[in-house]
Amino acid sequence: KECGYCVGFCPEDVLAFSAESNAKGYHYPVIAAEKADACVHCGFCSLICPELAIFTRELEPAASPAGED
Repeated sequence: KECGYCVGFCPEDVLAFSAESNAKGYHYPVIAAEKADACVHCGFCSLICPELAIFTRELEPAASPAGED
């Protein structure tokens, strides 16, 4: 609902509002491009959201192409 709690209270300052809006016209939170690797998966955004509208999911690291280490 674009309340801004997750964006404002993120301890790593990772979240920002999207340029696009959802079906209800809200600018939803996204990970800021320049902060893509800064999320520490603390889950605080999930805890603070009054609507339970955001969650985190830890992703597996991408495998490097064969021959590259």
